[in-house]
Amino acid sequence: MKEMVETARDRVGTIAPEQAAKAKSDNSLILDVREPGELDHDGRVSGALHIPRGLLESRADATAGTAEPQLTRMRGKGPVHVLCASGARAALAADTLKSMGYKAAVIEGGFQAWKARGLPVET
Repeated sequence: MKEMVETARDRVGTIAPEQAAKAKSDNSLILDVREPGELDHDGRVSGALHIPRGLLESRADATAGTAEPQLTRMRGKGPVHVLCASGARAALAADTLKSMGYKAAVIEGGFQAWKARGLPVET
């Protein structure tokens, strides 16, 4: 698993949490791929779209009945900054999105880094 994550991270690149927070207003999207229980327990990034990693492909495919319009509108357009607890699932998710035609990057350090830097969190 560790090798898969590193390979995915190498293919997509990263963005600092502060940069992702600033970019939210510039035609970008923060996509949180954590599970609902994590959001309830740890908090969430205001304005982020929440799609658990296991559902991503079906929600990112505009032709699927389960497509998420907020995400599919970003395909080939603005960046999607992907967030999970620490960055591993986000790397896999961003790599998947990239293969589907999205511009995706991992938020470095995940939600842990977001909180540690004092960025806004909803509880």
